[in-house]
Amino acid sequence: MTRLQTAIPISIEWMDNHIKLLNQQALPHITEYIDLYTLQDVYEAITALKVRGAPAIGITAAFGLAMSAQNYEIDELEAFLVKLQKEKEYLNSSRPTAVNLSWALNRLINSIGNARSVNEAKTDLLHEAIQIQAEDEAMCRQIGENALLLLTPGDSVMTICNAGSIATAKYGTALAPFHLASERGKHFHVYACETRPVLQGARLTAWELQQSGVETTLITDNMAAHTMKTKKIKAVIVGADRIAANGDTANKIGTYGLALIAKSLQIPFYVAAPSSSFDLTLKNGDSIPIEERNLEEVTTLNGTQIAPEGIQVYNPAFDVTSSELITAIITEKGILYPSYTESIKNQLLRY
Repeated sequence: MTRLQTAIPISIEWMDNHIKLLNQQALPHITEYIDLYTLQDVYEAITALKVRGAPAIGITAAFGLAMSAQNYEIDELEAFLVKLQKEKEYLNSSRPTAVNLSWALNRLINSIGNARSVNEAKTDLLHEAIQIQAEDEAMCRQIGENALLLLTPGDSVMTICNAGSIATAKYGTALAPFHLASERGKHFHVYACETRPVLQGARLTAWELQQSGVETTLITDNMAAHTMKTKKIKAVIVGADRIAANGDTANKIGTYGLALIAKSLQIPFYVAAPSSSFDLTLKNGDSIPIEERNLEEVTTLNGTQIAPEGIQVYNPAFDVTSSELITAIITEKGILYPSYTESIKNQLLRY
């Protein structure tokens, strides 16, 4: 097989006074970058899934809040902070499940705690957003390095949704080891679940891995069990939108099912996520809010109605995989093993 080695896609760029964003809704047929100039532009991009992936959402929101603040015509710091807090809450309401969103916005607010003027606050906000993006790229690279300690080049590995470069600053989380391996001339065979109903696996993961020269086979979600059993899948690796204190993990709908199948077939099931995806305020996954999305995502496909008119629809965007099903959690700080309550606390609080 001939592999076309191209480049790892980049999804978010700060352009001095606005955000340049890869429109993930246009992929894979159109590679389109859109310009975001207002807070409303950013909110719409997040809710419409033009940007998706927990780290990418957090980075975009951080740039969005900092960008909007640059245009405040306010001289008094107290009034500046009141407006900033209001806009922070507005952006925070755009997606409820991914913890990186609130994490990044809270970090921006905290970064100006010692600001003595509006101009200083504006500068600090923008610097903090840039720092969040730079740190995420470094974290993703390290997650990839750590994941390669558990995976063997040449193996077949399964994933769901898109936890790759376009869902982060660069490299991704679950896809980071494959991008890194490809850069080094080593290869995996990745089986990508299509990820109904919005098809992030088919539209985004398949496209992204092709761009990076990774051998990729696309399957429908209901082929996962048969594929794991017959294609010698050596591991399943997924991303995470929020991880509770005990290791319970919220990720794209369908992840829980893959974990159950992997457990049945004795295949390792790995979660790859940065430390910003952990929410230690939640004791377990029962408290993770699960977003329910528009019924048209299920009843239509490419704008064509595929279900009876008036049918009832249940459309949760995420599910929660219990920690008992997770072989290891791969972070930029190391690899965590059960008992997760102890390993998460010990690792995250050690740094």
